[in-house]
Amino acid sequence: MLDFRTTKTGVDFDYQPEFGTQHQWVWEEMKSGKSTEVSRVFSFQKADLKNPPTNKTDFTEYVYTFRFGTFEDEYLRIPGSVFSIERDVLVSRELRLKRSVFVAERNVSIMKRLSDLLDNDEPIVIGGGRAGNIPLPVYQELLRKFPTTHELNRYAAARVHTILSQYVDGMKDARGLYESYLDKRSALNGALSAENPPELKALKEQEVLKYRLIHDEIQQSLLTGKNLSEKEWQQRMVSFLLLLFPKYIRVLQNITINDYYSKSGKTSKRYIDIGLVDASGNLDVIELKKPFEDKILRQGLYRGNNIPTAELTGSVMQAEKYLFHLSKWGVDGERALTKAYASELPPGLDIRISNPKAIIIVGRGRIGGKKMTDGQQLDFEIIKRKYANMIDIITYDDLLGRLQNTIYALEH
Repeated sequence: MLDFRTTKTGVDFDYQPEFGTQHQWVWEEMKSGKSTEVSRVFSFQKADLKNPPTNKTDFTEYVYTFRFGTFEDEYLRIPGSVFSIERDVLVSRELRLKRSVFVAERNVSIMKRLSDLLDNDEPIVIGGGRAGNIPLPVYQELLRKFPTTHELNRYAAARVHTILSQYVDGMKDARGLYESYLDKRSALNGALSAENPPELKALKEQEVLKYRLIHDEIQQSLLTGKNLSEKEWQQRMVSFLLLLFPKYIRVLQNITINDYYSKSGKTSKRYIDIGLVDASGNLDVIELKKPFEDKILRQGLYRGNNIPTAELTGSVMQAEKYLFHLSKWGVDGERALTKAYASELPPGLDIRISNPKAIIIVGRGRIGGKKMTDGQQLDFEIIKRKYANMIDIITYDDLLGRLQNTIYALEH
């Protein structure tokens, strides 16, 4: 049994072990000076116990009462030690406290996960009016979206399936359809009319199957690839790039470029994960981010406008720097890159750095679990057009939509 009980000065945490009658272990552990974990997540020391037991205490009925937090203006301040983290937690007094506010399935400490993601030593602030707080609706949405046991099991199964599918046939029907078409192509040619050249119609139908295959593979990856690292996700998507962007003839990976500006008087190295070379040798850059939701626009409005997330802004900044350093490298860079990738390029083709552009594929077209509204789509389009002269920003939903439109155009 556990309960969060409000007092005049803060909140107390009442706890009684649920299983068996040997409830004394908590006190015995505390007497030894150890920090004692109760209910799998909350950690307390002897000094936190408000009602220490006596020699006459009946532990079968005894309820431990710990200081959980103290009121501080509109917040409840909870010491970080309660969650075994280095920073305190400030929770709006509007939030109704219960175990599920702090603990996800499989006894995952939400505060510990949040703390691991922060690179400062500031408190975690939930709700209220303090700058930098996580708004209550956003935090509640986080709690709803935290993976359940069922989802975690599905992710694990999907990860195994993803690995094995590289070696075991039968993952997708699209490949079977494609192979069937190739086997029947000669029969198709004999049945076509003289008004429609058989070679062109066969090629057109082959193109339809190609784009269906790409569409289905990307859609399947969006369902099963959430548990991949960003590097693994990039490697999965690389195989589609030349089919998605047919103007390019070669994908180059792990490109080392010179940076003459970040450190005064020194030349340092930067590394571009993926570059694309077109048929004339022009080099462009592509950034492949994982397909998380809520990575395009922030959920809150700024003066009535939807503004980009830190993830999108950071991706744009990263791409702009790559383009800047490539352009400044100039002719020397063209020679260096041509020499480095000579074995991967057609004979006689030189890499050219001529007004390079970038493609960023990032996130889903969903905000807060829902499709973008008309207003959000408009603001996103304005953001994209701001960088259109040098950067093309595409969501994975945009990518699927483009493929669907291409398939429709080829079929009609």
